Amino acid sequence: MAASRRAVRWAALTAGILAGVIGLTVCAAWLGQDALVYHPDRSSPGPAASSLDGGVDVTLATADGLDLEAWFVPPAPEVRDREVAVLVAPGNGGNRLGRAGLAELLTERGFAALLLDYRGYGGNPGRPSETGLALDAQAAQRALAERGYPPERTIYFGESLGTGVVAALQAEVSPAGLLLRSPFTSFADLGSHHYPFLPVETLLRDRYEVLDHVAATQVPVTVVHGDSDDVVPPAQSEAVARAAPRLVEHLVLPGAGHNDAVMFGPKVAEAVVRLTEHAVANRPARPAAS
Repeated sequence: MAASRRAVRWAALTAGILAGVIGLTVCAAWLGQDALVYHPDRSSPGPAASSLDGGVDVTLATADGLDLEAWFVPPAPEVRDREVAVLVAPGNGGNRLGRAGLAELLTERGFAALLLDYRGYGGNPGRPSETGLALDAQAAQRALAERGYPPERTIYFGESLGTGVVAALQAEVSPAGLLLRSPFTSFADLGSHHYPFLPVETLLRDRYEVLDHVAATQVPVTVVHGDSDDVVPPAQSEAVARAAPRLVEHLVLPGAGHNDAVMFGPKVAEAVVRLTEHAVANRPARPAAS
């Protein structure tokens, strides 16, 4: 009888310890999820002109009162101006300096480019969140419109986390085309993939529902990803491509991982060219400067 009571007490104690450990793990995941999601390089990359020929520093005024620094780069002077801008919404790490090479590739192909840095990134004030990044992207779109690139003359380019940002932006302000580089279906799906032992669906504050936005859009869409991506499962990117009603191209880069150089290189820039040629073949003439 005594042995039986001891066994019951040990079982109860063990269950209590396990429950406590699980509770602490869940609590830590809830409190620390922003650090898992956002990895900003908070340092300022300096003036645009120091990294990009013709680069201009731009201040983006968000609807909630922040002034964010970004870079605008016009088309290279020696190439035909496509009269189209590419709004580049980056992933969750680094800052705009890391996208300078991509901007050069785009401007060499006749595009203007705006390199967005979110709040909390690249010397900008504020703290990143899904709601905040949506406001940042809206401010970038307005800044391009003020420079003569209305949404119908703009390609939204989202990279990883940025695919969630531009997928939401296009639902508010429709662009000429949408390029999604390494998209996930939703942040909950991505989190469940990486943390299957946690109730991610319940815990997650920021949702980034990429697939739902893409499935509902009539904007021309290109999806680009590597087949060796260990951050965003290729199956999720493939699902986003299948969901697009107006899929222009599904470009799979063999052997490419999430942050390999090819993901920022000429093959991606050429995909922007093909999307643009498809999307804006009959675009209206650009208004003459007054």
